[in-house]
Amino acid sequence: MLPLLHPALPLLLGATLTFRALRRALCRLPLPAHVRTDPLRTWRWHNLLVSFAHSIVSGIWALLCLWQTPEMLVEIETAWSLSGYLLVCFSAGYFIHDTVDIVVSHQARASWEYLVHHVMAMGAFFSGIFWSSFVGGGVLTLLVEVSNIFLTIRMMMKINNAQDLLLYRINKYVNLVMYFLFRLAPQAYLTNFFLQYAGQRTLGTFLLGILLMLDVMILIYFSRLLRSDFCPGLVPGQQHKDKFLTE
Repeated sequence: MLPLLHPALPLLLGATLTFRALRRALCRLPLPAHVRTDPLRTWRWHNLLVSFAHSIVSGIWALLCLWQTPEMLVEIETAWSLSGYLLVCFSAGYFIHDTVDIVVSHQARASWEYLVHHVMAMGAFFSGIFWSSFVGGGVLTLLVEVSNIFLTIRMMMKINNAQDLLLYRINKYVNLVMYFLFRLAPQAYLTNFFLQYAGQRTLGTFLLGILLMLDVMILIYFSRLLRSDFCPGLVPGQQHKDKFLTE
């Protein structure tokens, strides 16, 4: 069915509006003193709160999908479940919302890496939503949200200048472990799958291209994470001062 007539469109619209409403509700929460004095930090804080909520829901949801439908770990192209399909729609709605939020808030230049990531992610998710292929791959990709829970905590603490707290020091090690388990490992597994199997097919080749570009971005982010948290002397003092994707 053509995307313009597809019954998944109400799901995408509903998910997008849900995250928009969530953002408006979270904006009513009190801000940390260090955050509310800076409009950019205020926007970052609200944006990360929505990201944090999405990571908790979608990360746990992805684990439940794999527990309920373990064949998604093997039959990446053909395995399908209603829960997995709804999860992909839910997360696609988040990426649509976040893209609009970044652009409308005039943060596109500072957050261009996120925009590139979101466009690639939506391109991959739409293959599962509109053509019902690779839903299992989409669920596996969303395991990264388990890692994002701890990554977002880290970013929010940095925005609040709380790097000296014990919680930050504990979280940076937990974050590193989760980065390996739920970001690098699933990404390597999916890349290997598409290189050996789906890369020979039209849609598979398109998804492989997206996956390889995401691989590069993930490795760059990982090197930034290591430099910032474990080799801070290698990070210039003013580097990425105005970037949304802070180190």
